[in-house]
Amino acid sequence: MSVAYFPGIAQPAPVVRLRGFSRRFGPNLILDDLDLDIAAGEFVALLGHSGSGKTTLLRTLAGLDRADGQAVTIPSARAVVFQDARLLPWKRVWKNVALGLPGRTARARAEAALAEVGLSHRLDAWPLTLSGGEAQRTALARALVREPQLMLLDEPFAALDALTRLRMHELVLNLWRAHRPSVLIVTHDVDEAIALADRVVVLDKGRILFEERIVAERGSRTASVRDLRRRLLGALGVATQSGSYADTVAGGQPLAEAAE
Repeated sequence: MSVAYFPGIAQPAPVVRLRGFSRRFGPNLILDDLDLDIAAGEFVALLGHSGSGKTTLLRTLAGLDRADGQAVTIPSARAVVFQDARLLPWKRVWKNVALGLPGRTARARAEAALAEVGLSHRLDAWPLTLSGGEAQRTALARALVREPQLMLLDEPFAALDALTRLRMHELVLNLWRAHRPSVLIVTHDVDEAIALADRVVVLDKGRILFEERIVAERGSRTASVRDLRRRLLGALGVATQSGSYADTVAGGQPLAEAAE
């Protein structure tokens, strides 16, 4: 599904383009004739129940699964941040960020990336001494230092407490504004998707069930996106109380996540 910022005016080719993409594992059809475009610099949130095909799609875009013979365009410069920071415990923080970087500038580039995520004071720390938020910031630095055209975020904040999660949202948006990669975040949290994304896509049974561009400015979306929140929850099979737009259940669990 192609997205144009200015209808009627020709736009550059998208960074990500899938046409009629399908993926089977044995007899199971995971992605079914999927069309998806992601524009340069666009921030897209992907919602869906477990088994909807989100992880398979992300693995395809990350280049972890082959897409031989299918119409798939993805940039060579891409990076992934997972729910688990996946740091090597035997390497200092800066060495985790610099992992695989060529040349003598690797440390300087790692230090600059860590400064951007507020971890200049933890350059020589061991990963096991980091808090959950610090570990994820390190993972973000490791992704950003590679200057990706496409950044893939696979539920990167799911294991963080609520306050740390909000701080990470602000950090990710600041980094995205500074570097302008295309971003696809996989999440189960409707509010997270609305807070971060330019466009929200709901995947169901390997196909796009619902998608909508958010035109309201970030930071002023609470009142203007109530109908969108209700529609997203409805697409995910979650009923909301009429007039309340309640988004959480007891304990603060996102309704979209509780519906799994």
